[in-house]
Amino acid sequence: MREHEVLGIHHVTAVTGRATENVRFYTRVLGLRLVKKTVNQDDVSAYHLFYADAVGSPGTDVTFFDWPYLPPHRSGSGEIARLALRVENAAALEWWVEWLQRHGVPGVEWGNYAGRQAVFFLDFEGQRLALVDDGGTVGGTPWDRSPVPRAYQIKGIFGVSLVVRSFEPTARVLTELLGFRLRQEERSRTRTALFEVGPGGPGALVVVEERPDRPRARLGTGGVHHVAFRVADDAAHQAWRARIAQAGIPVTPRIDRFYFRSLYFREPGGILFELATDGPGFAIDEDIAHLGERLSLPPFLEPRRAEIEANLRPLEPIEA
Repeated sequence: MREHEVLGIHHVTAVTGRATENVRFYTRVLGLRLVKKTVNQDDVSAYHLFYADAVGSPGTDVTFFDWPYLPPHRSGSGEIARLALRVENAAALEWWVEWLQRHGVPGVEWGNYAGRQAVFFLDFEGQRLALVDDGGTVGGTPWDRSPVPRAYQIKGIFGVSLVVRSFEPTARVLTELLGFRLRQEERSRTRTALFEVGPGGPGALVVVEERPDRPRARLGTGGVHHVAFRVADDAAHQAWRARIAQAGIPVTPRIDRFYFRSLYFREPGGILFELATDGPGFAIDEDIAHLGERLSLPPFLEPRRAEIEANLRPLEPIEA
């Protein structure tokens, strides 16, 4: 399967109930670029907002469904418990602590993530985030209009943390099916392991924590909906769907999301996994210089634009 291996994390999709504040926080505080403003293709009453580096590179996308009717997320087992993002070095972390505190961001504290220095914090809905020193690993294209100085900008996704009731079934799917490698494991109060895939390192890491004592998580605002892993192209995508189906795991058909192709399945712990192709990318329907400035709809939804726009809550202007 090496010619079709998983390359790392493609994107992470979370849930917000306050779209305008979400745009403000992720662009004006975290300094990411809104590269695509579209709708959830399975629920066109909801925005799907994509934040990334300057060009929307795979592996830099943090995305949100806007579902204001959901209650706040209840953490537990069967969830993606933390999204870790990459910055260049320890100096960047020092800058971020001061910046986050200046903006009144809750929960800011120093820590360690996957063996690297990190800063933990929450967004305005309690979304659990981390910034991690990636040791200067190549990644991300800086955005010139970010309020964050170029040297300190978020470079993409570092990794994700999964919490499951039973470690082994999830570990087997990661290693035996998806090709992850166990890099380190700790057994103290809880069993925690670090897995990597493809080239390994920042952007290709998954932390799994076993917590049989935790109640089942309930998805809501401030929680994570799914994690998507990168595959190179349509040929790899098709091969992966066949492989997952042959393993006896229920998997969706390949779905054309216009900006990439997707397929979805749940690992044994109940967490939703997606495999997404690297292309075609976000510039397929917008010029790079103007990504995210208007509501983008895939061709099959374009005839319904007037209806869709009428049913969306307008996003308030975000100050520069």
